[in-house]
Amino acid sequence: MAQYFSIHPENPQPRLIKQAVGIIRAGGIVVYPTDSCYALGCHLGDKDAVERIRRIRQVDDKHHFTLICRDLSELGTYARVDNRQFRFLKSAMPGPYTVILQATREVPRRVMQQKRSTVGLRVPSHPVALALLEELGEPLLSSTLLLPGEEWPPCEGAEIRERLEHQVELVLDGGHCGSEPTTVIDLTGADPILLRRGAGNPAPFGLD
Repeated sequence: MAQYFSIHPENPQPRLIKQAVGIIRAGGIVVYPTDSCYALGCHLGDKDAVERIRRIRQVDDKHHFTLICRDLSELGTYARVDNRQFRFLKSAMPGPYTVILQATREVPRRVMQQKRSTVGLRVPSHPVALALLEELGEPLLSSTLLLPGEEWPPCEGAEIRERLEHQVELVLDGGHCGSEPTTVIDLTGADPILLRRGAGNPAPFGLD
């Protein structure tokens, strides 16, 4: 049965953050709030946890996982970023955006989009997500908490606990969260391509 922490959305309690990171490092899946909606997170190197998230979401190996990073310098360790791409990233992040970039060798192949060797990355602005990343000291592998057959992610911690209490190890309830996933931008080509319009305005990428 999942543990359930009520965490302050603006000033997350360090004790709860430390416990949450301990669960992640031990192979657990954590539900946590972001600046777009609730998300599922696990340790980047944990193959079993990744497969469990796939089962929860009912997605196949073509699904893009997202690496949640503390800042742009960390993002640059896991993706190839040229000057043009960096200008776009700097204008939009931190914020509710996911960008698709070419992955570096630091990214396990099982979480890449296999044919293109790409990966989704983002830098959030939510205090709870940032506190988790700071304590963890590395990116968090993540996926939007969008459950099978549903159009929008659940936005209340208590509802999430009730629905996923036997499938995850921890629900971090930061109060009501948005129900709109991130805006997804593909930056691998000559021009940015809008793949999904979500919580972030695509204007920083030169898109309407």
